[in-house]
Amino acid sequence: QVQLVESGGGLVQAGGSLRLSCAASGRTFSSYAIAWFRQAPGKEREFVAAISERGTTYYPDSVKGRFTISRDNAKNTVYLQMNSLKPEDTAVYSCAARSSLLSTSANAYDYWGQGTQVTVSS
Repeated sequence: QVQLVESGGGLVQAGGSLRLSCAASGRTFSSYAIAWFRQAPGKEREFVAAISERGTTYYPDSVKGRFTISRDNAKNTVYLQMNSLKPEDTAVYSCAARSSLLSTSANAYDYWGQGTQVTVSS
């Protein structure tokens, strides 16, 4: 069982930065692939970034070059550094975990956090 808690969301102006954190419980955190997804009002959940247990990362074109996912296994935490934020990045951001290869599909993940709101003003 893994419990995930996100933090770091907030209100930022366009062009600004935020760093989200996903803190996990559980002794086997280092063996999990972790991903970030986001969901804006009236829109479907969207894949944002993922990192494998070995540190391999993957991003969609919409955030590539602006967002960076990283992990600190000693702290059981995954981070999402978001730079050059745009109003269209506004959404609830959630982290998710699975004990297998990373995936871009939300259905592949077994554990989810509650989410943190990110609002980017123009």
